[in-house]
Amino acid sequence: MIENLQAVLFDLDGTLIDTAPDFVRIVNNLRAQHQLAPLPHDDIRAAVSAGARAMIKVGFPHYELESPEFLALRQQLLDDYYGDICQDSRVFEGLDSLLTQFEKKQIPWGIVTNKPRHLSEALLSALNLTERCAVLVCPDDVKNTKPDPEPMYLACQKLAVKTEQTIYIGDHLRDIQAGKNANMTTIAVGFGYIVEGEKIEDWQADYSVATVAELVDLFKLGE
Repeated sequence: MIENLQAVLFDLDGTLIDTAPDFVRIVNNLRAQHQLAPLPHDDIRAAVSAGARAMIKVGFPHYELESPEFLALRQQLLDDYYGDICQDSRVFEGLDSLLTQFEKKQIPWGIVTNKPRHLSEALLSALNLTERCAVLVCPDDVKNTKPDPEPMYLACQKLAVKTEQTIYIGDHLRDIQAGKNANMTTIAVGFGYIVEGEKIEDWQADYSVATVAELVDLFKLGE
């Protein structure tokens, strides 16, 4: 890993927290309201890391992007999600022990996400992570979002750590690009919301892992 590790940062959806079950439920509820059959779980899951726009594109492909109908559905998705944000979402199994490991070693961990702040804060609160998370950077906090390095720099500034001694973990190409653009050590995780046919090894992260267990083992290299 890296010497003198100062901080570990995570992407949120599909990396630290498995939010897909709630999004699958909400997208399919929207489809039911429009007399459409439910979509398979995996079809919606793969779009979660790309945001609400991508999920509406999957759920309602017959609407033109940016059309009034499309934008209205996107807003309804966000509103419905905020109203019932954490029925089934959970920290990925096995990751809580890794967070505890960081805390015992007094290594701060935080989140850099493209998820809006009001949604991110509500989710962390529901999972009792607010006090444990040392820093949360959302699109509301910056002018440029991932893959731009601005949110990564802001997170490190708030933690008073160096980017070169910080690790960023994500399940999307833009996560790895953002981390690399900020000179962080990057880890791509294959247990997140990966589009079918996409290979995380192609993202050229410093490390690639397929499972949470592999991610946990990776940090044992620094022991």
